[in-house]
Amino acid sequence: MRNVVRLIGLYVALSFSTLGAIVALRDNAALVTDAVWVRGTIVAAASLLSLLFAVKALRGNRKALLRLRIVTAIMLVAIVVIVAIPGMFPLWFKLEQVACGLLLLPAVIRINRKPAPVPAGV
Repeated sequence: MRNVVRLIGLYVALSFSTLGAIVALRDNAALVTDAVWVRGTIVAAASLLSLLFAVKALRGNRKALLRLRIVTAIMLVAIVVIVAIPGMFPLWFKLEQVACGLLLLPAVIRINRKPAPVPAGV
């Protein structure tokens, strides 16, 4: 679970770096559209929630683990949709979303993987 927290921590850092880039590039309408503002803000907020849930899950909170599973799965699906839709987002933002997805994918796999069965007699 510690690796999941680390991956999500990197996801938070990337998401807030992107939000900073959005602010810095705000005067360039071709690079920062209304959709980029909305999605960038949602991603940053969801990344913080994911980190909160991951830390609580690491401490043994089962409800936080369930919430983490739900939020990260939804974000991963949304990333795939965003990258697949032509023309809705600029290329730089799609590449950032791919990077977020690459951080989330191993986290989603790890938190949804069933534990290995313990052999009888061990």
